[in-house]
Amino acid sequence: MGLVSRVGRKYAIYLPRKIVEELDISEGDRIIISVEDDRIVIRPVRRFFRRKPYWSRTSVKEIEDEAEEITRRTEKD
Repeated sequence: MGLVSRVGRKYAIYLPRKIVEELDISEGDRIIISVEDDRIVIRPVRRFFRRKPYWSRTSVKEIEDEAEEITRRTEKD
């Protein structure tokens, strides 16, 4: 799907509603932005994380493992 948008003030890029709905992106979601050849690629980050209850305990090892997984996936792409 290719839709036209424009760069706004301070280089802000506004995503078309159709794309936001298709990817289920919400305000405040984290994204990865990369350049591949002459293209800008934007991917949601949330798919990398395992969902945990809001008040769950997380160890330093779990955080490090998640960070390493994100790094591996972004470098692979």
